[in-house]
Amino acid sequence: DPLSDLALLKVEDKNLPFVELADSSRLRVGEWVLAIGNPWGFEHTVTAGIVSSKGRQLGITDIPYQDYIQTDAAINPGNSGGPLVNMKGEVVGINTLIFTPSGGNIGIGFAIPSNIAKKVIKQLKEKGKVVRGYLGVTTSSISEDHLKAFNLKSKKGALINTVAAGTPADKAGLKPYDVIVELNGQPVENNHDLAFKIADIEPGTTV
Repeated sequence: DPLSDLALLKVEDKNLPFVELADSSRLRVGEWVLAIGNPWGFEHTVTAGIVSSKGRQLGITDIPYQDYIQTDAAINPGNSGGPLVNMKGEVVGINTLIFTPSGGNIGIGFAIPSNIAKKVIKQLKEKGKVVRGYLGVTTSSISEDHLKAFNLKSKKGALINTVAAGTPADKAGLKPYDVIVELNGQPVENNHDLAFKIADIEPGTTV
């Protein structure tokens, strides 16, 4: 699934040991985690750190669905695809990339949350691909200027910038400068939250 940078591999074997995928939404900033992988080719390496941040958006245009766990557990080339585990030994994320000016670890690494992986795995297994809902808008988060200009009470929500012709949003009557604050009764935190919520909805569903 290129949009999340995840793949599902089938192993032709039985009775293999495995680890559990935890609920990554319960992960807290400051919580201890371990990164496991083969950094620089050193197999079975374990590094420790804490969760530095959650919900990181990195602006990678090829991967629109970004909700990374940031950690200072040492992640280097060779860690990608390895698990990020909590102190119970449960997988909370999949190590995927680092921020570095040198090519090595500087304490800023990123992992795909296990909850995203669960959704992608389920669809890849059942359908062979990931099907996502589509609204047909470009959105942005709400700034201080937007609060004043539109007399808004909160910075929560997603501001519509453009609406593509003939899309579900267009047919529903959404317009530029509308602010989406709820979806099916669930509050919308920001434009990234809206994108994930829409993607989780089966195409053709009325919301």
